[in-house]
Amino acid sequence: MGGARLSAEARRRRRDEIREFLRSRRARLAPEDVGMAAGGGRRTAGLRREEVAVLAGVGVSWYTWLEQGREINVSAEVLESVSRVLRLDGAEREHLYLLAGLNPPKAAPVEREVPDGLRRLIEEWSPRPAYVIDRHWNLVAVNRAAEVVFGYGAGDHNCLVSFFANARPRSTVRHWRDAARAIVGQFRADAARYPDDPEFGRLAADMCAASPAFAELWAEHHVGSAAQGVKAVLHPSAGELLFEYTTLPLTDLPGHRLMLHTPVQDGTTPSRLAGLLEEPAPFAG
Repeated sequence: MGGARLSAEARRRRRDEIREFLRSRRARLAPEDVGMAAGGGRRTAGLRREEVAVLAGVGVSWYTWLEQGREINVSAEVLESVSRVLRLDGAEREHLYLLAGLNPPKAAPVEREVPDGLRRLIEEWSPRPAYVIDRHWNLVAVNRAAEVVFGYGAGDHNCLVSFFANARPRSTVRHWRDAARAIVGQFRADAARYPDDPEFGRLAADMCAASPAFAELWAEHHVGSAAQGVKAVLHPSAGELLFEYTTLPLTDLPGHRLMLHTPVQDGTTPSRLAGLLEEPAPFAG
């Protein structure tokens, strides 16, 4: 169960946790919940071990050993069957995989609205820029500060496309070539995480046709990742603005990321940003 590199104490804790976890998941289900006759003579609530084993299509002894945390070979297919029988939600399923010493499968991307609470967080992040992108880098929620600082307007739907297709980034992003190379490397890394999603290939092909700069960088096969860093923006009216940015994955929206920007405390960016946001309308060139 992937415990060879763990200390004896860590293996004991994992064994105790998987035992109690699976017992608790069995206890919350009644036989009738899984299409079985209720029957009588049950000393404890919930499903029995042998019932879970039969429904999951595994041997009773094997399931007992799993629940006891023994050192046995565990496959993802079997854990999927157990998760299905015990009706585990996404977080519980991931927890079971980790306890069994396997990497949890990647959650399927979702297509749903950004929750109201997250939208409020983004808006309340102002006067600092914040936005949410989906797995294809589509802008799905943008606060006014991001519109003002980065020039996102009504026609900007994808930050990758906007970076290469709009004139504003090329004229305002400091060290544009380095930033462009990093962005293309991040997009290539994201594409590799979703090998069955053809949208990444379509986007890359469209960008190669539309932007010689993107095509040149895409051909380099550079791969990168940047969870945090510094952005330098030369705004047409506010001058140079420096931001520290942090990228946060959204567990409730698989494939989505929250981008938060904080002004570098250099003595000029905070005051310039405050004055910029007092203007009546964002720049959207």
